[in-house]
Amino acid sequence: MPTIPTFKEKLFDLIKDIAAYSVGSVLLALSIDMFTAPNHIAPGGVSGISTMINYLTGWPIGTMSLILNVPIFIWAFVELGFEGVFKSLVAAVLSSAAIDFLALFVTPYSSNPMLASIFGGVLQGIALALVFMRSATTGGTDLIARLLGRHVRFVSIGKLMLCVDGVIVIVSAFVYHSIENAMYAVITIFVGSKLIDTILYGTDIGTGKVLFIVSPRNDEIAGEILSSVDRGVTILESRGAYSGKEGEVLLCAVRRFEVAKVKDIVHSIDKNAFLIVGEAGEITGEGFRPVKEEKSSLLRKKKKKVS
Repeated sequence: MPTIPTFKEKLFDLIKDIAAYSVGSVLLALSIDMFTAPNHIAPGGVSGISTMINYLTGWPIGTMSLILNVPIFIWAFVELGFEGVFKSLVAAVLSSAAIDFLALFVTPYSSNPMLASIFGGVLQGIALALVFMRSATTGGTDLIARLLGRHVRFVSIGKLMLCVDGVIVIVSAFVYHSIENAMYAVITIFVGSKLIDTILYGTDIGTGKVLFIVSPRNDEIAGEILSSVDRGVTILESRGAYSGKEGEVLLCAVRRFEVAKVKDIVHSIDKNAFLIVGEAGEITGEGFRPVKEEKSSLLRKKKKKVS
């Protein structure tokens, strides 16, 4: 069984969580209050719906976001339990409060809608990446997609988020009576999502880290990685060259930001585990670069050689 974290470790994790959620909330609030809302841009999610409600009624965006998140979090509590939702609830409350508070002081930018959509996406991407890095969400679309993904397994979470955000963007065109505003929202979503991927996964979605783990408690470690990190683990048969003893080595490919979490899992179960972390220059398959993308890139290279 994993060892129980010490009070010092729990306190340090709590400080990192609060710092990430606080900075992320401020950046998200600046994105909405300074750039997207003043330019009638509703870039998907609960904040996008709240922005449209604010336009129609004048009700505060942050307060509306929190209200709209209530049924989503009730659903999440039922599906995931309190521990699986608590961090996201804290992040959602902080971001909602920051949106309404900073709206009293921030000067809206409305000179150039294109610049507003781009910089709104940049701030939104950095904000959400900080929250995601600490295993939380701000509620809304990402949490809905995660919950739907438990039941609609044949559709990826990314595609589910795109579908939900797409509906909100289309509705915004009717609310603001402008297709251009919907197009600006698409730009904001695109910039934000690309920045999230860059911060969390690096500049190439097909790269990552590969870990080799040797421990007498490999079964426990593999089970914890599968359940907590949601990454596949391969068991390789091994034999010590010096001792001649038969054993097993765990092989696991992860994103760069997931390495720390896997190391924590390994060392919490076996402090003396032998662990190698290597660079994976290219990873093709589920959860990394799609196989179709790899095939298409090979075909393009062949065509270039022929021409």
